[in-house]
Formats: sequence, C-alpha cells, structure tokens
Amino acid sequence: MILEDTADFLAALAPMRSLMGLDLGTQTIGVAVSDTFLSVATPLETIKRRKFTLDAARLVKIASERRLGGLVLGLPRNMDGSEGPRCQSTRAFARNLEKTIGSDLPITFWDERLSTVAAERALLEADTSRKRRAEVIDHVAAGYILQGALDRIRVIRAEQDQK
Repeated sequence: MILEDTADFLAALAPMRSLMGLDLGTQTIGVAVSDTFLSVATPLETIKRRKFTLDAARLVKIASERRLGGLVLGLPRNMDGSEGPRCQSTRAFARNLEKTIGSDLPITFWDERLSTVAAERALLEADTSRKRRAEVIDHVAAGYILQGALDRIRVIRAEQDQK
C-alpha cells in the first residue's frame, strides 16, 4: 500500500521492523536501511539499474533478508515544491514495486530535495576520494532520505505520546 502521509505510514508499520530508503536515479538505486527502533539510517548499497524486474527482485531480496517493515522512496520535487517528470517516474516505480511485493509492505515518499548535495558535502568533509564518492554517493543519499523520514517518525511518535 502506498501512503502519502508519514503518520499513516507509521500506523501501517509492523512493530520492530526496519525500513528501507531508496534514492532512485536513472542509472542507479541507492539503498539504505534503518535499525528496528527506527532511529538511525545506514547506507547499504547501490544497485546498478537494468530492467525493472531485476531491480525489483534485488529490492525484494533485501526486504526479505532484513525482514523490512516498509519502504521510503525519495521524491525528487523541483526546488519550488512542484512535481515534474522525475516525480512521476518515482511514483510509477512505487506502483510497479507495490504490485511486485504486494500490499504487505507499506510504501511512502520523502522529499529528497538536496539529499545528494548533503551527501556530497558529507563525503567531501570526510576527505573521501573522487572515485570513492562516485561509488557511494547514491546509497549515502538514500541514507539522508531515510534519516529524514525517521526523524519525522520520531516527531510523530512524540506528539502521539503527549496526547
């Protein structure tokens, strides 16, 4: 099931399950995962895109190996907040992935504006070589996307606890 609202996504999650964050590019898919407490995102790997069925099979394998509870896809909005062709492509990917994995795994979107810029900056600050940055940038960006969603989930939980 695809859920636009983070609170609805949180309500649909099974307890003590990790999340997977995805940074969808035209040539690669950056993958990050969280801990079961939904507090920390960790970059995992970069998948070289081929055909959707092969890409989806790899994502399903990761999801089953790690017993994931949901997926967070980076939504590449324009800087003014509008949605362009890349957002449409991401939404189509989510719909196709939902058909592949079924509705057991909730899917949501997270605004990924400037996530790659933040990842690049962090890698530069860590004095990472240009070659190594090229190898890891996509899954580091996926980590930034997932961490943003995890931070929002923490705020939602705190608001729910206050009620």
